[in-house]
Amino acid sequence: MPELEAKPFAKAVRNLQAEKVGRMDRLTEMEAFATVVDQGGFTDAAKKMGISKSAVSKHVSSLEARLGARLLNRTTRRVSPTEIGLAYYDRARRVLNDAGEADALVTSMQSAPSGLLRISVATDFGVNHLSPVLGEFLAEFPDITVNMVLNNRYVELISEGFDMAIRIGELEDSTLRARKLTESSKRMIAAPGYFQKYGRPQKIDDLNEHKLLHYSSQASGNVWKLTAPSGEKRQVRTAGWLSVNDGQSLLNAAIAGLGIAYLPSFLYADALKDGLVEDAIPELPTETQGIYAVYPPGRFTQPKVRAFIDFLVRSFAEKGPDVW
Repeated sequence: MPELEAKPFAKAVRNLQAEKVGRMDRLTEMEAFATVVDQGGFTDAAKKMGISKSAVSKHVSSLEARLGARLLNRTTRRVSPTEIGLAYYDRARRVLNDAGEADALVTSMQSAPSGLLRISVATDFGVNHLSPVLGEFLAEFPDITVNMVLNNRYVELISEGFDMAIRIGELEDSTLRARKLTESSKRMIAAPGYFQKYGRPQKIDDLNEHKLLHYSSQASGNVWKLTAPSGEKRQVRTAGWLSVNDGQSLLNAAIAGLGIAYLPSFLYADALKDGLVEDAIPELPTETQGIYAVYPPGRFTQPKVRAFIDFLVRSFAEKGPDVW
């Protein structure tokens, strides 16, 4: 009786094994067919796959038999896909690419991060907050070399050869992937001496009578987007009293009493704490902007990029919006 019960079990095991082998054969058949199309013939496909020409032919014939369709036009001179074969090739190539990327993902996740990491960072944030933590990152990942480019313009990551960038504020619509690192508040600030000399604005409309400092490196730098106490969204266009393409220089100008600057807290936090600047209109709701790591799209992220982004998330975990 036990032997009779064992037979169905053994048969089930054999069926599962056969099904598993069948799936593997199916992928091999698919690869053989796609390689023949890519290489334009069985001989070159065999060289590419590292197997015999007869083995390639056998895989393709088995695939055609299983599908019940002719996928290749074979002549003595050339091999080309049929209409059905061309349609099948497009799908097969996607499946094979996905399988290759899955293998690469596992390999990359097991390998130690290494190589040159090119980063584009806004000058203000790079100097004040990224540079101080780079040493810790390089100590943790000695096989990575960092090339950090400080720039206040939006670089084209892929065409300009960057692995990633740190961007602040509203992200433009793009195919880039993004991960939020932290947030920064944004307020209008000026020196106490400025308010003593020119008075303090009481409402948004009063800003038209004040000296406003213009951030010239941003397309929207001469337009301040503010929220009134009522929740109404307002825009204030700054005059040309002073234009600077660097946030730290704008902060210095504000500290010197030259006017009112609209800056992120990661720049003015220390000056505000030390009493060098004050909030121009404290009654206004605080504006908040995100700080993001952006990087090219793909099925998997390079280990060096993933390592740096994870490091930044840890480094800025207790920062923002007003804690800097």
